[in-house]
Amino acid sequence: MSYDFNQFKKQLASAEEWLKKELSQIRTGQASPAILDAVKVEIYGAPMSIKEVASVVIESARTLRIAPWDKSQTKEIEKAITVADLGLSVVVDDQGLRVMFPELTGERRQQIAKSAKEKLEEAKKEVRGYRDVIVKDLQMKEKDGEMGKDDAFRCKNDTQKLVDDINKKLDEMYAKKEKELLS
Repeated sequence: MSYDFNQFKKQLASAEEWLKKELSQIRTGQASPAILDAVKVEIYGAPMSIKEVASVVIESARTLRIAPWDKSQTKEIEKAITVADLGLSVVVDDQGLRVMFPELTGERRQQIAKSAKEKLEEAKKEVRGYRDVIVKDLQMKEKDGEMGKDDAFRCKNDTQKLVDDINKKLDEMYAKKEKELLS
């Protein structure tokens, strides 16, 4: 008897995507439009992402250019970025907004790396939770006689192999981000 791991694999992939998204929003001193993904601008009475109201391009290594499609929304975008408290400086000019990434201090880099490590641990905790559900299900199937001991043991090993693989990927993503931060 084989066990259907499709849902489990989807859950693992969602944990990986979540961590990828979270790490992309962590500032490394390099200009990255992804840091603005979580910022919501109040436009026409509805919260909208900056990508929905303006074009965002990398102007230089530490500068983003935001060009609102409706120039009257410039002040609202500036306010939203300032309120988001991302540690960025915003300057309004005739073309729109310029978002500057200040140079990170060594201490701030350490704090950000610690925050990234916490995100990694959250993702791993989520993966462990998914694994525990599978293991309990396998134990129930074994107890109810739907699955033999050998099959249950093999499926538990398969589950752990999938968990080990995803944890390796998560660790690699974190290591890459940590290298970006601390170099």
